[in-house]
Amino acid sequence: MGTPSPRTVLVLAAALVGLSAPRAAYGQPNFIVILADDVGWGDLGANWAETKETPHLDELAAEGMRFVDFHSAASTCSPSRASLLTGRLGARNGVTHNFAITSVGGLPLNETTLAEVLREAGYSTGAIGKWHLGHHGRHHPSFRGFDYYFGIPYSHDMGCTDTPGYNLPPCPPCPRHGAAASFFPAGWRERTVTRRWLFLSSRTSPLSNSLSTSAAWRHATQRRQRGSSGGRGDNGPWAQKCELAGRLGPFLGAWQRQRGGSSAKQTTWEGGHRVPALAYWPGRIPAKQTSRALLSTLDIFPTLVALAGAALPPNRRFDGLDVSPVLFGWSDVGHKVLLHPNSGAAGKAGEIETLRLAQYKAFYTTGGAMACDGSIGPAEHHQPPLIFNLDRDIQEQEPLAVASREYQAVLPAISRAYAQALEDIATDNVSVADYFKDPAATPCCNAQHVACRCQAPGSHAAMLDRRTERRATWPCL
Repeated sequence: MGTPSPRTVLVLAAALVGLSAPRAAYGQPNFIVILADDVGWGDLGANWAETKETPHLDELAAEGMRFVDFHSAASTCSPSRASLLTGRLGARNGVTHNFAITSVGGLPLNETTLAEVLREAGYSTGAIGKWHLGHHGRHHPSFRGFDYYFGIPYSHDMGCTDTPGYNLPPCPPCPRHGAAASFFPAGWRERTVTRRWLFLSSRTSPLSNSLSTSAAWRHATQRRQRGSSGGRGDNGPWAQKCELAGRLGPFLGAWQRQRGGSSAKQTTWEGGHRVPALAYWPGRIPAKQTSRALLSTLDIFPTLVALAGAALPPNRRFDGLDVSPVLFGWSDVGHKVLLHPNSGAAGKAGEIETLRLAQYKAFYTTGGAMACDGSIGPAEHHQPPLIFNLDRDIQEQEPLAVASREYQAVLPAISRAYAQALEDIATDNVSVADYFKDPAATPCCNAQHVACRCQAPGSHAAMLDRRTERRATWPCL
């Protein structure tokens, strides 16, 4: 596949990459999972002919299986990542909205991660890139089943910077006396802060270098015959970013757009959670295949556990399915019902107020997310729900008329599926995440060292000296 293009490096640098290497004696497959931030369905050239920037991913898609009805478990970062690692929706695992740089908590410690299950089965595990599931105390990935971690603890657009841009506020001036560390995202290796700045657009950034030299990236580029790899977005594009946002493809959410507001990230319109996805495993996953099965990031946990020959954690229910029959081309049947939680738009975060049943999609709540023009569609609650037939109306433009024969025929099945889903969650072993914030939880480093933005009086001013930067790491205080 050659050297990855700069845009591909940028996407991967913002990704959570999990690498698992098995005990050779057992011969289980290796797993590589690539989860990229804010990627629209149309950002993959294999999905959308107008996209020309993903030739390497397109090649993987051509030599593997592409999924065109694949969905993020939530349409914002922390909940979607928590669901991937647990196979459970935020309503069960407790992660219903994003964690902050000051968050004390993270993914609840009583939730079992995919990395923990695989490590127990004899795998070595690692994660590279954005984490965003808690960084304080035992919420760090090194305590959540990963043997190796190198990345940033939350989003790279959190905190402050001396070169402010969109959504990046300027840092306060350095104090005249004493010293203070910047809140700009820290680069972490294991549990050590290695630097306070990140240049994700540069091919020489530490995350880009880590990805290009890591076993995970080498595995993907060298196409070893043993193992499997796959990629997908953690949610759709962020409409507020305007021209910097990703491509929705055909999933415009036209009904919402006509009323103002976003129909992408944070919403339960298709553009917010339908994401590009592919799987590649030479000799096992058929090449040049397109699957229309209804699938989700929730399925990654039970599928990889099954392929590893491990067992699901007991005493809890899972929203994901073992979809290995789909991967191997034996079936094209996925979820009968798929739930979409509120993820920052209207409604309470994590509540289930949108669901999919076959080709039908029902909304009990709409609106509440900001579009590029600054408009926010009014929050509306719908009883009876809006119902769209996605087979005929992929743009979600015109809901079925309530009085129509089709609406009246499908409403009882939707209402029954919705009630059963809520009952199943209410009677499950449900976790609660701690969303308390404390400035003391912000990752920090010794302000006397070059890694920190503000220097102690009399210290050397060469904060950006690359030679020093390459030589040293500094522990958190």
